[in-house]
Amino acid sequence: MRPEFWDYELPEHLIAQEPAAERDAARLMVVRRDRGSIDHHVFRDLQELLAPGDLLVLNDTRVLPARLVGRRERTGGRWEGLFLRQTPEGFWELLAQTRGKPEIGEAIAIEPGPLRLLLRGRVDGHWLAKPEPEGSVAELLAKHGRVPLPPYIRKGEAVEADRERYQTVYARTNGSVAAPTAGLHFTPPLFERLEQRGINTTRVTLHVGLGTFEPVKDDPAGHAMHSERVEVPAGAVKAIRECKAHGGRVIAVGTTATRALESAARGSGLAEWQGDTDLFIRPPYDFRVVDALITNFHLPRTTLLLLVSAFAGAALLKRAYEMAIAAGYRFYSYGDAMLIL
Repeated sequence: MRPEFWDYELPEHLIAQEPAAERDAARLMVVRRDRGSIDHHVFRDLQELLAPGDLLVLNDTRVLPARLVGRRERTGGRWEGLFLRQTPEGFWELLAQTRGKPEIGEAIAIEPGPLRLLLRGRVDGHWLAKPEPEGSVAELLAKHGRVPLPPYIRKGEAVEADRERYQTVYARTNGSVAAPTAGLHFTPPLFERLEQRGINTTRVTLHVGLGTFEPVKDDPAGHAMHSERVEVPAGAVKAIRECKAHGGRVIAVGTTATRALESAARGSGLAEWQGDTDLFIRPPYDFRVVDALITNFHLPRTTLLLLVSAFAGAALLKRAYEMAIAAGYRFYSYGDAMLIL
């Protein structure tokens, strides 16, 4: 691909710093691939834009309060970390930054206490730490962690309201360090209206990792794709097969749901599946499951933008982004949404 199709300049004031006052009040750009048209709606119009028999596939991952702030006990220097995962040995793998060079054996006092992280080693440039006292990851992070907002939102500084708003209303399975942002616009009343219209939902799980935001260099073919944990349950496979058998469309809510479904269909067809996926969807790509896509507006030079470009077509997506900028759409995690049909 030529870089002009996956790179763009965005005025800083269009980077959303707060979510819409009401989740489903966000703007919704509707891009129709069959005729190359672009229309403007609000997200709560969704039930009128979809058809009875369509199926929404939701990623039910739950964002962990994975950001940790504390002090190095030896020097008193400020320390910041991001929980990535728990290793089979019980260590916490962390991305961390601080002044100076911490050493193995040092302890970090997390605020608020009394949680300490004992640095035990390094792997792939990340720290391995042992929490003290020990406990379940979910419980310890719920008590000591902070919402891991991306740095383009208030420089990563969360407020109490972010604990609810940087989470989908259907989040269920702990494991992500970033929200599947296309799902942030849904509300219980909107789900009720969709159900009344005969538009069903099913769920998959993909735990969003830090690599999601890793920029792509000049040649996408040389990009080392991050790996993320996926589960596509039997119930979702059954719902998708029934939807397609009756002529309905499978609408992935977000790039994460898209990657989950397409990963589960890489063999002889869509099947129940769980494992780690490093599927890198970029033009050209033949989608095997997804018929339509709901997504937010993504950062330039990211795998997310390349995935959407593969689905919408590079030229049409470029025009849509230019129009969104001209019309003052709000971008990125807390921004507006796009429906690609």
